[in-house]
Parts: sequence; structure tokens; C-alpha cells
Amino acid sequence: MESVIIVEKLSKSYGSCVAVDTISFAVERGTVFGLLGANGAGKSSMIECITGTKKPDDGSVSILGMDPVRSRKQLFERVGVQFQETGYQEQIKVNELCEEISSLYQEPADYHDLLSKFGIADKGSSFVKELSGGQRQRLFIVLALIPEPEVVFLDELTTGLDARARRAVWKILAKLKSKGLTIFLTSHFMDEVEVLCDRICILKSGKSVFEGTVAEAIEGSPYEKLEDAYLWYTGEEKDEDEDVSDHA
Repeated sequence: MESVIIVEKLSKSYGSCVAVDTISFAVERGTVFGLLGANGAGKSSMIECITGTKKPDDGSVSILGMDPVRSRKQLFERVGVQFQETGYQEQIKVNELCEEISSLYQEPADYHDLLSKFGIADKGSSFVKELSGGQRQRLFIVLALIPEPEVVFLDELTTGLDARARRAVWKILAKLKSKGLTIFLTSHFMDEVEVLCDRICILKSGKSVFEGTVAEAIEGSPYEKLEDAYLWYTGEEKDEDEDVSDHA
């Protein structure tokens, strides 16, 4: 199978702080890859280096056979990105924002169709600032899909959504994956990871402590559930136990 994202010995530091420490992995076309880790584990720096918004100190990244820093313009047409911290203006209507994003691409998707799929077609005339957290989150996913990307990066994609909306998003993404879309996501929801991800990478203090399938992650731990296994790999389980004993 073709690897559309290849990361080799990637490293990134900020002064004496090592954010990403010689990490390598590959993501195959038409699969969902999950990058997991506690806050501060290096996920944001990792994604910034992979998408080309930050230059790594060492190592290399390839997306669709291109360097994301040198070939930023060519990749722009083929890659979609949705981040938690977005720079979109709030004094603009949803349809106007979608029109604006669509105008940047040669062959954009029908944003009306995307808004409908994600259950916010009735918000087209609303200002972005008037949307609830969950509606904004769905809008940002729509914006990432407007370029009809071959690869899409989704950061905490269902944060702020209720259970029903989360499952609706999962179904849409599963359908897009079946059509060949490659999805790279971060998530704190282990049920989401189990449903969507073909492979995962777990980070701890900038290092990869596990890379493989969900089943392999569970098998390599002393536990039978992914959430317990994840906490074991990251050391968060120990931290929680200490917190409980501190307050006992």
C-alpha cells in the first residue's frame, strides 16, 4: 500500500525543551492515523512540523511525495487542515466564509452539501460568532474538506459535540475514508480512536512510546481496554493515582 505521509527521525526543540524527539512513522493512503498523547506531549509541534507551518530541526517529512515546507503551494490544493485554534474572523456569515475558502481552490467541493452532511445547513446566514462550540467545530471540519483533499488533518475533531453529533461525524469520516481519503487526527476520546483509527502513535514527553494498531496497543499493555492501556503508556495512570492519594 502507498504511504502518503512519511515521517523519518523528526525532531523539534524550543531552546532546551525537546518537543519532538526523533519520531518516525508512515501513514498509508485511505487509512486513519491517530496521534495521541497528554497535553504537552508534543502533538501540536508534531502536526506543525508535518504540515509545514514549523520547520523541524532534524529529520524529514513527506506528504504525497512532497516536502511540506518547500512544496507548500502544491500541497495546499491537495491537503485539508482543521485546527482547534483557528484564525477565522467571527464577524462573517457561515456561507460567506465557505465562499471565501472555496475561492482559494480550483475545484472545491460543494460547501452547501458539506454543511448539510454535518447538520449545519440552516446556519448559513448566521455569523460565525453566533455558533455554539459544537457548531463551530463542525464548520471547521467542513472548511478542511472544501478543497476535496487527498489528506486531511483533524485536531480534536469532536470536542464540544454531543454523543449523537460525534457519531454522525464518525459515520461521515468512515464514508470519506472508504472513498480513499487519508485522515490524520488527534483525539482525547478513546472510543473515537477505537472506532476510527487503523493505526495510532502515542507520544510521551516528545517521544513515541507506541506505534501500531489499537489491538497491538492493548496487547502490549497489562490491560484489556484502550483507555487503560493509553494511560499506562503515557504514565497518566500513575499521575491520577498520586492525585487521588494526595486528596485522600
